[in-house]
Amino acid sequence: MEKGFTITVLSMILFMAGCSGQSSSQKSDGPWKPTKAIEIVAPAGAGGGWDTTARMAAKVFEEDKLIDKGVGVVNKPGGGGAVAWSSVFAQKDPHQMFVASPPLLLVPLNGQSKYGYEDFTPLANMIADYGAFAVNADAKWNNLNELFEDMKKDPSSISIVGTSAPGSMDHIQFVKVAKAAGVDVKKIKYVSDQDGGALTQLLNGSVQVFSTGVGETIEQVKAGKIKVLGVTSEERMTGEVLEDIPTVKEQGIDATFINWRGFFGPPDMSDAEIKYYEDKFKALNDSEGWKEIRENFGWNEMFMTSSEYNDFLKEQNDEMKALLDEIGLGQ
Repeated sequence: MEKGFTITVLSMILFMAGCSGQSSSQKSDGPWKPTKAIEIVAPAGAGGGWDTTARMAAKVFEEDKLIDKGVGVVNKPGGGGAVAWSSVFAQKDPHQMFVASPPLLLVPLNGQSKYGYEDFTPLANMIADYGAFAVNADAKWNNLNELFEDMKKDPSSISIVGTSAPGSMDHIQFVKVAKAAGVDVKKIKYVSDQDGGALTQLLNGSVQVFSTGVGETIEQVKAGKIKVLGVTSEERMTGEVLEDIPTVKEQGIDATFINWRGFFGPPDMSDAEIKYYEDKFKALNDSEGWKEIRENFGWNEMFMTSSEYNDFLKEQNDEMKALLDEIGLGQ
């Protein structure tokens, strides 16, 4: 009886292994389609670039019926993105993805997350946003060169505020431009305000410069409360307010900063799963609804496939690491 029981168990194991192998083969060889709703994780609270990008993508996916199982958005703030990345990594569900931008490189490089872009599957990049450097409307500086001349004399006398952590995006975009202008970036005084009070600090005079995204400045410029000394795009942007703001390069400073924004899936996704999402994001990129959203938010088109995105990220990661090392925040 013991022998017969052993044979039966072995037969069951072999049968299950065969079924498992068949399932795996179907997953990798044939086309993949979702069997339940897709979840896009925004690694921050409501509002801001990650949340807006996730919700606008979900909106067009559903309105244009590009994904028929439905698309939802969930916010998982914390750790500059690290809480969300950890969650997606742990679940390893191809029905879940997250939106990301340069902090996915910067936060791990400065030691605040054990997960980086290499731990996930780049699906597609969708847009390029850019940095903006704003000062109070009555500030004495009218361009970046005037600001940086003062900073060359005493970098720490001028406080820079941003909503990202030290060593993350708002900090590093300013460091990159200031370095190109000849400022000693090791002495820059950066203030992190992740609770939404950065603009208030600028307006009440607690800090002198606000390093942020272009979109976060437009309404305040219209209201006459701030002026933007420069944006980090390669060429001057178009649209109301934006067309009047000079680029960093126009002012003789050879630097740009791209706030790329795209979507990542869990690790070890199959080729079929990646192909499904690439096709859906390409359809999203080409849709009229997404083009209108890009125009409304001042986003530039920057579509990349999974392989193109991966190559781009490697280059960006090397550049970000060098900047962090220079200011002593690299790990």
